[in-house]
Amino acid sequence: MIRPHDPADPADTSESSGPRFATDIITFYHPGFWGLDSADAFRDWALKNPDRFWERVMDALAETAVTGIELTFAPGDIASVLRAFGDARTFRRELTARGLSVVSAFVADSESPDWRQGDDLPAIVADAERRAAFLADAGAELLVTGLPMRTTFGTRPPFFVDAAYMTRMADIAHVVGEAVARHGVKLALHTESNSTLWYERDIDLFMTLTDPRYVWLCPDSCHIALGGGDPVGVARRHSPRIALAHWKDAVGPIDVELTIDDTVYARQQPYMTELGTGIVDWRGWAQAMSRTPGAGTVLIELDEAADPVAALRAGTAVAKRVLT
Repeated sequence: MIRPHDPADPADTSESSGPRFATDIITFYHPGFWGLDSADAFRDWALKNPDRFWERVMDALAETAVTGIELTFAPGDIASVLRAFGDARTFRRELTARGLSVVSAFVADSESPDWRQGDDLPAIVADAERRAAFLADAGAELLVTGLPMRTTFGTRPPFFVDAAYMTRMADIAHVVGEAVARHGVKLALHTESNSTLWYERDIDLFMTLTDPRYVWLCPDSCHIALGGGDPVGVARRHSPRIALAHWKDAVGPIDVELTIDDTVYARQQPYMTELGTGIVDWRGWAQAMSRTPGAGTVLIELDEAADPVAALRAGTAVAKRVLT
């Protein structure tokens, strides 16, 4: 377990005039940053050494303007935090001592129940409540999740993302949203590439079918662009319900039908790029975000950056330019 941090001059955690900057822990998943030669080697090491993993992540964040984190799939997940710190409150105290805080947690691990299996609703709710209780103790208010993935185009029998399917997803989201709200946590749905909440039409339909009191949106500028959509248009239409957004750039829409299996996430990577080097209209995005409930946080997502400190500095510089 990590020993409590006791700096001589604790960081000032008071509110600043602008938004706080945050990042997803996946930013730190590049094996080169850890002196390792493969993703598998990094995951194995981090799972065995959660205290050393979190110590280095927090030290790296201290070199940037980023003060918020989003937990994600292993090794930067809730289970890793519990192994390293014992409980959420201890983790919160350690972060606070360093001027850091948890913004959100993303439901992105294989152990979470599959929403497509609607008859597993009790397990889905129990899983969400467990995460929400952790977030409440950690001082965070957002649980982010996505809808199930599509199937590979041409698969038989075909799987249609139609009104009946989306109604089932909305029904589940309502129950989960109400359950986590009792912990003071909001449920926000993320717009993942090749998922059933990817195209602009998917997003509009799902948001129409869900109650704004219980279901929020976490748009990802990159993923929406990868689906041929307009991230700024989505943000403007749904601004009252955006609790958080992922700021990420795209080189262009995905122009092929990818095989949707465990490798799809890696095969999407070539279409993603650092902020300011792709096709996202950052001025328009920033303006739209300024009118949302989530305006106080700018979450910069940089998947597996070889030099996360440099990448986060560059990303926050782009965000600061467009926010002025």
